[in-house]
Amino acid sequence: METSAKIAVITGAGSGIGRATALALYADGFSVVLAGRRCNMLEETADLAKAAEPRMVVPTAPGMLVVPTDVSDPASIAALFDTVKATYGRIDLLFNNAGISTRNIPIEDLTLEQWSNVVAVNLTGSFLCAQHAFRMMKSQTPRGGRIINNGSVSAHVPRRNSTPYAATKHALTGLTRSLSLDGREYDIACGQIDIGNAATTRNEDTARGRLQASGKVEAEARIDVNDVARGVAYMASLSLEANVQFMTVMATKMPYIGRG
Repeated sequence: METSAKIAVITGAGSGIGRATALALYADGFSVVLAGRRCNMLEETADLAKAAEPRMVVPTAPGMLVVPTDVSDPASIAALFDTVKATYGRIDLLFNNAGISTRNIPIEDLTLEQWSNVVAVNLTGSFLCAQHAFRMMKSQTPRGGRIINNGSVSAHVPRRNSTPYAATKHALTGLTRSLSLDGREYDIACGQIDIGNAATTRNEDTARGRLQASGKVEAEARIDVNDVARGVAYMASLSLEANVQFMTVMATKMPYIGRG
């Protein structure tokens, strides 16, 4: 499908940060490929975009494309990028957003399956998506593109009893730096957005009470996912001559600075 709009691929686009970012990028004129496990949720994201007020785009922009994808499955990821290439012929932006976590499980009680599941989605899935995107960006004309990884403030300061999540988010920072370095000569920019307490259904317990470093359970402030989406949209709006290497978007009153 021929289009003069920029092409963005978002994983975990069926809800939360992924959905909000998809809508923000769509409003900015991107054609957005929605990837995620739940097809009905992806279609709901697409419907929300269509129901929004008319946006300023070129007439040939095709809008949103739903591609059900399991980022823990290498074959599913390969099929996603095959579809992107067959449909649009290029990719301008990858937002590695999909992620999972275990909740308040002490390290001695974690199973290998729980650890492996988090690694498969948060780290290996992000690596494979970035690898496919890198290959396309390197060979397409015009060359280049941007990769944004969804980190977390846990990439810097972990919560208690969050070993798999904190470990994979720390590793994502290494992936971000490596992609940023290796992409320089091919006009591929890579940055990371570190998010603190976005108000999604996955962390509703944060508003009720989370275990703190002190051992107390306390409620924490959260922020609207649209605040995060605007951060991603800003990073995506830059020319490839500029890069936001790391951005932190967090609730002003959350216990992050000094929380340990």
